[in-house]
Amino acid sequence: MTPDDILRHRAIRSFVVRAGRMTVAQDRAWQELWPEFGLETAEVPLDLPAIFGRDAMRTLEIGFGNGESLVALAAAHPERDFLGIEVHRPGVGHLMLQAAELHLTNLRVICRDAVEVLQRCIPAESLDELLLYFPDPWPKKRHHKRRIVQPEFVALVASRLRPGGVLRMATDWQHYAGQMLEVAGQCEALRNESPQETYVPRPDSRPVTRFERRGQRLGHDVWDLAFRRP
Repeated sequence: MTPDDILRHRAIRSFVVRAGRMTVAQDRAWQELWPEFGLETAEVPLDLPAIFGRDAMRTLEIGFGNGESLVALAAAHPERDFLGIEVHRPGVGHLMLQAAELHLTNLRVICRDAVEVLQRCIPAESLDELLLYFPDPWPKKRHHKRRIVQPEFVALVASRLRPGGVLRMATDWQHYAGQMLEVAGQCEALRNESPQETYVPRPDSRPVTRFERRGQRLGHDVWDLAFRRP
């Protein structure tokens, strides 16, 4: 059974759509900016070169929060294309407002379950980079099954990376960091970028997010991981 077959029948979600207050500006972004930055997905692969109007190096971020880091990356690298997936509607609205203010043309967003999008909408070998920064750690042991980083998920990500593509992850929960290291390390399609096969230094390319700054104030350590498809 392939990862797609397994995940097609999954019932456990790695996220909860929390009710959030939508500001007037964010609501306006949904009305006015979604046609420019938003992507409606079906059950067929997206034609990413047609969407962006070119075939460039391509980064996808899962769970971008309010979009702060993704917008910063898109602004810093106009030669690359960026795609973000987030289920929190106020966060999507916030990202679109920032993207419009900076007149970004290399950024698109999807508001849907990331695993379903990877399964059904992202073509095989179409990504150069997938970012998973500070996913919900589900700290209680009985909830660990909800964590997005599971063997089937990592295998699915690997199939969507081009040869040479990289899965980058970060978390401030040590137990989750250990699970990420173990699960990704067992994926035969990926190789750890750490020579010691442990964690990697924080990459200069990763912007410090609001969530990470909050963790720093609380004294949390951060673990970065990078796994490449050979």
